[in-house]
Amino acid sequence: MTTVLAASPGLDFSRTQQLTVVALCALTAFVSHLALAVFNDGVRPFMLDFIQGRTTRTATTAVSFGLSAGFVFGLGAPMALSSGVLNPWLLFLPTDILGLLAPRKWLAPLLGGAWGAVVVLGLDGANRVAHDLPVDFLTAMRQMSTPILFLFTLFPVLAITRQFGRLRGGIAAVLELALVIMTLKLWPTVFAGSLAMAAGVLLLIAFAIRKDLLQRTADRAAALAAGEQTAGTGRVEPADDPMASLFSAGALRLRRFLPLFMVLGAGICVLAQTHIFGGGEATSFLIAKGQYGEAAQVDFYRVFGFIPLIATTALASGAYGIAGFTLVYPVGYLMPNPFLAAVAGAVVLALEVLALSALGKVLGRLPSVRDSSEHLRAAITETLGLAILFGSLLAAQVMGGGLAILVVGGLYLLNEAMGRPVVRMAAAPAAVIVGGVLLNVLHWLDLFTPVKG
Repeated sequence: MTTVLAASPGLDFSRTQQLTVVALCALTAFVSHLALAVFNDGVRPFMLDFIQGRTTRTATTAVSFGLSAGFVFGLGAPMALSSGVLNPWLLFLPTDILGLLAPRKWLAPLLGGAWGAVVVLGLDGANRVAHDLPVDFLTAMRQMSTPILFLFTLFPVLAITRQFGRLRGGIAAVLELALVIMTLKLWPTVFAGSLAMAAGVLLLIAFAIRKDLLQRTADRAAALAAGEQTAGTGRVEPADDPMASLFSAGALRLRRFLPLFMVLGAGICVLAQTHIFGGGEATSFLIAKGQYGEAAQVDFYRVFGFIPLIATTALASGAYGIAGFTLVYPVGYLMPNPFLAAVAGAVVLALEVLALSALGKVLGRLPSVRDSSEHLRAAITETLGLAILFGSLLAAQVMGGGLAILVVGGLYLLNEAMGRPVVRMAAAPAAVIVGGVLLNVLHWLDLFTPVKG
């Protein structure tokens, strides 16, 4: 797979697409205002104190802004400008903040809708201006697509190695490499990592379930032995059901607003069906290439890394994820029309909310599966962090040679030395944009000649 730099991504949306984005941003801001759902997983644990009145709206907004701003401007905006596809960091993190910030219910959707209008109207203008500059750093940023797509394929291998050791990790690595080579050879038009990621995730789940089943068998045997020793003493052992009632209040709160969650699911699924939105870094570039089936596959695999986190934080806090478990993304990509997408999205999010309590109990009995989720999230972050950094340096090479690499790499290292005021994953794309602006200024001062590609 090669990255084509000749075709500049466009952000010129149709009127229907613009209205969809504005309406959905208004809705997500309203849901955030009600403290029913937020997109940022790091903010969700703080929502319980806000819901129960132990902290103020202003303080919760400050937490949301502090945890989200770097992703919005360092990752969401650069990814949208470089791929031509919107993403959840650009749309939903700001509506988290605006919804919590609004002091009145009626103001929250107005602020959210205004942000949606800024995105759909402002990004296209910024995109056109940037492509007309002597140093076209947005086109150069498309170099990020190949490292992101291929290195992302390895996240199941990292998760298996960390959880189950080198031998099983090595087996997974060899299997994934063989599947990538086979896909490139036999199906060159298909994303090469599709089969490899599927095999890796299935291996990880199989290893985790096997370990849990073996452990439960051993625990039963130990319990039977202990029961024989205590027979006749009259002692009653406590039931082994630690998740039975822990999260009931959070689940009941979310169920009371089930119709609103169904509308939310319908809106997000319709946005995904328009194919102007991608749920992840790799997905954005696949959507831009028109590979919707592969995009659905990638986002489906990501779900396994986030279900336990989203489920447990939602049940504990009483606030769900804006996109739920994000299953509405792949469902939307594959829908043939927006009407079916709306129905499917509503059904998916309704089923998720209704299943939360049962899912919490199941996860309580499968500790290895919960651990797999944590390893998957860490592996996704690690692979994407390396891919984005490497892709950003490739973009620097394209737009300005050694000087651009010095500027972009230097800004990234400076951010590290300063304690990461910009989160690591967003630092490199932000450095490319800052470096591109600086190179254009140097060109206007007759101190730099753009690289001819």
